[in-house]
Amino acid sequence: MTPVVSLRGASLAFGQRTLWEGLDLDINPGEFFAVLGPNGSGKTTFLKVLLGLQELSTGTAVLDGHPVERGSRRIGYVPQQKSFDPDTPLRARDLVALGVDGHRWGIRLGNAKVNRKVDELLDLVGASDYAKVPVGQLSGGEQQRLRVAQALATDPKVLLCDEPLLSLDLQHQQGVSALINKQCRESDSAVVFVTHEINPIMDYVDRVLYLAGGRFRVGTPAEVMTTEVLSDLYGSHVEVIEANGRLIVVGLPDGATHHHEDAHSVAGEVG
Repeated sequence: MTPVVSLRGASLAFGQRTLWEGLDLDINPGEFFAVLGPNGSGKTTFLKVLLGLQELSTGTAVLDGHPVERGSRRIGYVPQQKSFDPDTPLRARDLVALGVDGHRWGIRLGNAKVNRKVDELLDLVGASDYAKVPVGQLSGGEQQRLRVAQALATDPKVLLCDEPLLSLDLQHQQGVSALINKQCRESDSAVVFVTHEINPIMDYVDRVLYLAGGRFRVGTPAEVMTTEVLSDLYGSHVEVIEANGRLIVVGLPDGATHHHEDAHSVAGEVG
């Protein structure tokens, strides 16, 4: 299988601070790939490299056989959930339409074709019922479904997701996660999913990139999310416990802050 994302000898540093170095990584079509680690470890910056917004300090990054470039139509991007102002006049279908032809200048041509594509995308993400509702009147979960639809408008080879579950309740976390996984499996798109908590996507993840303290580890969740591996990455004892199908991580060192559901458990975080 030809990888859709390839990094070779990839390093990223800002001044004297190295986020990660010597990263050799292939991500295959149809792979659900999670990026985890504490705040400031370089997870979101990793996405910026693939988006062509951040140059590597050393090494190369290739997307679908081409050097990464800003504005590539091979990439779909789902940002963090941020609510629209309640008075925003933009309708749900208008937001999705920006993913179809928002890169073009001038008056929209072929309006019927665009409308058909928007209808298909709304149906794909289960948002047809509120297609004409102003986005500011929708819930966070409904808005995030629209962002997924917008990201899928170009039939991307890679879907980059930057904390797409942040601020969503459990029901909407499950719905958005399942939606992204469906795109991954049925359309053979690679998914690169930065998240602060692996548990909502545990059933979908194929491999994990865990970044911490300028180091990294790549492997399946079972290989990476262990007491031994995380203790080695952090340089101090970290305990990983599995309980009722969830991973609970305790003993993170000071400064390795994570978002989590309670004061004692977390499985990964974005920075």
